[in-house]
Amino acid sequence: MTAARDLIEIGLVLYPGVQEAAVLGLTDLFMLANRLAVERSPEAARLRVSHWQLDAGNTVIRTFDSDPGADNEPAMVILPPTLLQPIPREAAAPYAGWLRDRHAAGATLGSVCAGAFVLAETGLLSGRAATTHWAYRDALALRFPDILLDADRLVIDDGDIITAGGYMAWTDLGLKLVDRVLGSTVMMDTARFMLVDPPGREQRFYSPFAPRLTHAGALAWNEL
Repeated sequence: MTAARDLIEIGLVLYPGVQEAAVLGLTDLFMLANRLAVERSPEAARLRVSHWQLDAGNTVIRTFDSDPGADNEPAMVILPPTLLQPIPREAAAPYAGWLRDRHAAGATLGSVCAGAFVLAETGLLSGRAATTHWAYRDALALRFPDILLDADRLVIDDGDIITAGGYMAWTDLGLKLVDRVLGSTVMMDTARFMLVDPPGREQRFYSPFAPRLTHAGALAWNEL
C-alpha cells in the first residue's frame, strides 16, 4: 500500500445526471498520468482517483477507489458535466455542505460545464470569476447573479477553485490538474498519449456558432 503522504487524491462527484463518459474519461486520464509519472520516476508522487456519491442516508461516500485502504482525503474534488438540464437546487443542496467541508480542509474544487451549478450551490463562487458551457451561461447567471461569469473562457484557474466550460473541457481541466500536481512533463506525456491538445483553447471560438434558444432567437432564425 502506498503511504498516504505519497498520494494525491482526486475525487469525482457522481451527482444525479452526471455524464458518465466524463467520469470514466477523467478516471482514465488521471490513472494514465499516474502510470506515466511512475514510469519516469518511481519516487514520484502518486495519484489516487476516487468516486463520491450520496448513499441511502444522504451521506457522501466513496464508491470507487483506485488505492483502497489509503488514509487520506481528496486534495481535489471535481464536479463533472451533465448532458441533461442543470441540476435543480434541491438536488444539488446535499452535496454543498460536503464540498464546503472539503474546501475548508484545503481541497481545490473544480467543475466542468453544468457541474458549475453544483459547485455554485456551496456559495464559494460568490464574487469570484467562473465559467460554464456557453449554452448554460444565462441560466447560471440568473440562478447565481453574484458570480463573475465569463463564458468566453474555457478554463478559469482561480487557485483553490477551477472551472471549465464545455462537455469535453474535462480534458482541459484534467490536464491542468495533472500539470499542477505532477508537473508539465507528465502533463504533456499524458496529452500526447491521449492525442488531445494541452490546455489553452478558448470557448469563445465555439459559442458564436449556435443561436440562443430564446423566443426572440427562434424568430430571428425563422426569418433567415
